[in-house]
Amino acid sequence: MNTTALSSPQDGGRSLAAKRRLGAWLNKHCGLHFGDADLDVMGQRLGRVVEQFGLMTLEHLAEEMEGGRNDEVRAAVIHAASTNHTYFFREMDTLNIFRDRILPSLESQPEIRIWSAAASTGDEAYTCAMLAAEVMQLSMAADRVKILGTDISGPVIGVAEAATYRSTNLEYVPQLIKARYFDADRDGRFRVIDQIRNMCTFRRMNLKTRPYPFQKKFDIVFCRNVLYYFQPSTQREVLEAIYDVTQPNGWLLTDVSFTLRDLGLSWSTVASGVHRKPA
Repeated sequence: MNTTALSSPQDGGRSLAAKRRLGAWLNKHCGLHFGDADLDVMGQRLGRVVEQFGLMTLEHLAEEMEGGRNDEVRAAVIHAASTNHTYFFREMDTLNIFRDRILPSLESQPEIRIWSAAASTGDEAYTCAMLAAEVMQLSMAADRVKILGTDISGPVIGVAEAATYRSTNLEYVPQLIKARYFDADRDGRFRVIDQIRNMCTFRRMNLKTRPYPFQKKFDIVFCRNVLYYFQPSTQREVLEAIYDVTQPNGWLLTDVSFTLRDLGLSWSTVASGVHRKPA
């Protein structure tokens, strides 16, 4: 084996070029942005796809993606590049506003529609369902609250639908909530109870593909797991599209540290991470 050739500057240059090509593809088709400082991490994630499909190098993977010949490879790349770290009851300051202000303001409605965009493994959607059950009582919430969770990654949608989680996902779940809404499995995992599961539907969806395919508008939209990975132009486009599918007086909840200030949008910011569409 010619180890000198494997470690040559030319090889490193080709690898960097391949990473940039893959990053450009992900940005164009998914809105995910990887700057030069992030390319090594992205390359490590996509290296697993190279091994999985028996490809030789990241260059070959880039050729596969640009050629668009293999939907299975394409799905694997999207899943590997996406960041799917989440957990139940994340950022309680925002969730407290959701529980104490937003949900009570909608209780008189016959139906409350909630969208968890970039839902990852479903932790956020099920958290919303549990909080709705606490505010409205479980039977009423199960009848009136409809939650849609979407994500670009098919595998994480599968995890969400299975609704079974490791104890680490439940680290911030209050003990009473855990006792009410989870059943412990024999292997130490926890499964969301059926009444909560039935409030949530999960679908695969790319936020960059528009128009969004919804017949009814949403009262509340959570978009907390993905905006940081978009460039400002894509952030603006996605948040404008969410605005269009949100009811007047409807709500948008983002990460608490994410600001809409410089994006020139019509959302009105109520608190950190909490925004509202004018009537």
